[in-house]
Amino acid sequence: HLPDFTAPDGMTNREYLRKLCEEGLAARYGTPGEELVRRLDYELTTIENMGYVEYFLIVWDFINYAKSRGIMVGPGRGSAAGSIVAYTLRITDIDPIKNGLIFERFLNPERVSMPDIDIDFCYERRGEVIDYVTEKYGADNVSQIITFGTMKAKQAVRDVGRVLNVSYQDTDAIAKAIPFALNMTIEKALEMSPDLKNMYESDEQTRQVIDMARAIEGMPRHASTHAAGVVISKKALDEYVPLYLTDKGLATQFNMTTIEELGLLKMDFLGLRNLTIIRDALEMIEQGHGVRIDFASMEYDDPKVYEMISGGNTMGIFQLESGGMTSFMKNLRPDCFEDVVAGIALYRPGPMASIPTYIDNKKHPDHVTYIHESLRPILDVTYGCMVYQEQVMQIVRDLGGYSYGRSDLVRRAMSKKKMAVMLEEKEFFINGKTAEDGSVEIAGCVRNGIPREAAEEIYNQMISFAEYAFNKSHAAAYAVLAYETAYLKAHYPVEFMAALMTSVMGDAGSMANYIHNCREMGIEVLPPDINESSEKFTVVYDPEDESREHGRIRFGLLGVKNLGKGAIDAIIEAREDKGRPADIFRFIENLDIRRVNRKGIESLIRAGALDCLNENRAAHLVIYESLLDAAQSDAKHNIEGQLSLFQTNADAMEDTFRQNRLPDVANFSRDELIAQEKEMLGVYITAHPLEDYADMISQMVTVTSRELTRVLDDENEGVLEEGNGSTSVTDGMSAVMAGIVTGKKTLITKNSRMMAFIDLEDLFGTVEVVVFPNIYEQFGSLLEEDRVLSVSGRINFREGEVPKLLADRIVDLREIRENAGASGPQPAGLVKVRLPLEAGEPPEQMLQQISGIMKRHPGRIQAIVYLPPDQKHPKGSSFRTTPDLWVDGGESFRREIVRLVGEANYKD
Repeated sequence: HLPDFTAPDGMTNREYLRKLCEEGLAARYGTPGEELVRRLDYELTTIENMGYVEYFLIVWDFINYAKSRGIMVGPGRGSAAGSIVAYTLRITDIDPIKNGLIFERFLNPERVSMPDIDIDFCYERRGEVIDYVTEKYGADNVSQIITFGTMKAKQAVRDVGRVLNVSYQDTDAIAKAIPFALNMTIEKALEMSPDLKNMYESDEQTRQVIDMARAIEGMPRHASTHAAGVVISKKALDEYVPLYLTDKGLATQFNMTTIEELGLLKMDFLGLRNLTIIRDALEMIEQGHGVRIDFASMEYDDPKVYEMISGGNTMGIFQLESGGMTSFMKNLRPDCFEDVVAGIALYRPGPMASIPTYIDNKKHPDHVTYIHESLRPILDVTYGCMVYQEQVMQIVRDLGGYSYGRSDLVRRAMSKKKMAVMLEEKEFFINGKTAEDGSVEIAGCVRNGIPREAAEEIYNQMISFAEYAFNKSHAAAYAVLAYETAYLKAHYPVEFMAALMTSVMGDAGSMANYIHNCREMGIEVLPPDINESSEKFTVVYDPEDESREHGRIRFGLLGVKNLGKGAIDAIIEAREDKGRPADIFRFIENLDIRRVNRKGIESLIRAGALDCLNENRAAHLVIYESLLDAAQSDAKHNIEGQLSLFQTNADAMEDTFRQNRLPDVANFSRDELIAQEKEMLGVYITAHPLEDYADMISQMVTVTSRELTRVLDDENEGVLEEGNGSTSVTDGMSAVMAGIVTGKKTLITKNSRMMAFIDLEDLFGTVEVVVFPNIYEQFGSLLEEDRVLSVSGRINFREGEVPKLLADRIVDLREIRENAGASGPQPAGLVKVRLPLEAGEPPEQMLQQISGIMKRHPGRIQAIVYLPPDQKHPKGSSFRTTPDLWVDGGESFRREIVRLVGEANYKD
């Protein structure tokens, strides 16, 4: 039920598609050789025979519309990148020939299914493309697609536990016993997790929770619209599917899979933030440096880009900024585009097991081995490792003599674990297949000179790999955006970081991370300024800096609390029309005050945006309301034509602005000023309260909010399995964090005891700290906003959330600093460890073991270690550990020490 497409100039749709492709082939390749012409004709013939000419023209049309209006479009996504037709039509921007991508992975007559081209657009202008499609094909023919959120295993357990009034700790223990893995079910978890099975069999409450959770698992939890899915039909949609009215407009009542099975055209119009970042950065680069960057004509071989990625400076780089991926890139040290493609493909559950081999083979080419030499031309690009689905298809085709179409069917059978199909195809792959007329349908490995044993080993290796193999076309498309964002960061870091921060306005955690990254790169981030700031983050230069090599980032006005777009436009227009004001009097006098409210002006003052006029924010706050009142009175008189009998309107204004002098009041303290900035901007700009504690914090902290956020990033990328090495943070590990308290919420437990949830903000963002009743009773007095605390505890994972810290011990760092003076950090507690020997020299081996345990459990607790008597110390001796060997004092540390020295030799 594809919508109608009408070709121009009386051409048929087939003729028009061929014309567009032939013109595109010449534009992409100059004078194309016979092989390219043959490949294009083959693809076009396949598309024509399968009836998808209109599909390609429809997609080409709205992408052409977007590009003609300057809307950023992604380089491609998914298997469509393997099509030279898509490349010549500029639907994709990845050369399938250069990158070894296979058309049949996308479309082939032996696998009859709708083609699927997902398109990324600038997320700010994606709606314009949907509006164009709606206008072109009719509002009755275009709709969004419904999607159903279903009850996952852990979620079902938590929901049931809440309904049955099971305690948080008990419910959490049950949910935590369910392993992290894709498509995990309670049934699978009972088979895989001995802890869960034991809990189920031994505890009545646990059995009740699990049984009830199993009953609701998989049920729809809520309905919403698909994030990107849009359906376009030939006739009005209600002739094909039932419709559903959402708060975002019409949606189908059938989900995406059913829509495709009905033969309706489903398109994914994806809004991608990174495209908007690239657009904004390119605009700033052109404005600031007069340089136009054309990625379409660029070779992806810049050494500076790969040096930056290898050095771990990947924050903001598409697909490469999670903690695990950053570590992978630092170990891999990519030096070519193919390494980035392979890295993106490997960093998934399953293929991650191949990462150590891939890195080792890259660093030591002599370690690469092949089951048979015929695999070399297929696997040499990935250092002998199978990485891509396309490699499976190529092996089946080149070694076994399959067609590409049938090779894709084999790949699909392997990935779906269809045993009957795999056994049949294994015979054909090894020995070949003869058609009824006696012709050779499949040659087989043996006829192609490959020993039977080698062929069998190759096929078995493909079976074990294919379930986890990744689509190279998809990885290559992602790698293009990874390279482009990395190129901008490597060569134009100020413009890139400004665009990056614009994209996360309102996300204080990400903003704090990116500001910290700017400081690491030596880029200064300035607070908002009414004389310089634009709506977004911008790059500013000193007038003397003619080379423009040392730009700084100016905070965007849109990031100021209580300041809407109308007010921002009024501020910028006044500046452009009447010049930069010299003081607050001229600033308010120049404004169209109908568009700026009092709250907005107050926020600007508190955020430091008027510091360029006078740095005394307290004085500005005292006077701004009377200035606004006078300006509003003036505006009212101008509108109504009213004048006082004794005073002209000009006289009234002159009374207010005559002295042009701020009131004589003391400014706020430094701490108050930066607290106001934080309140208005969501982040600290000019200074951070924790800077005064930097040395102390560096000695005690073992985990930051950045590492915890990256755990969720890894999880969202599909890296869900615990213990996969993707991050140094693991569930249940002991940790010490430090930060300033920015929020607190208390509640009463069912046992009538107080507990609290506090927001602890460090230099990188915020983490939630859970303070259970027994800890709250000890340290509740410290849990006040603006307190600078060190918290020792255990990391707690919950699916779909940033990990939390469950507090064991809390220390007030301000109190420690005041008490310590110049003597440095002071311990928050003490433990005692005695070596279990009665005489003899100090046992060095045991001291080393104790030292190792202490390093695994860093914290704020000092240890006194008692040594047995020796000749110099007949009564024994002792020493106190230095800060690098202070510990968290938690239960895990206690167990390890007691196991080594015995219960009687440890005291806390």
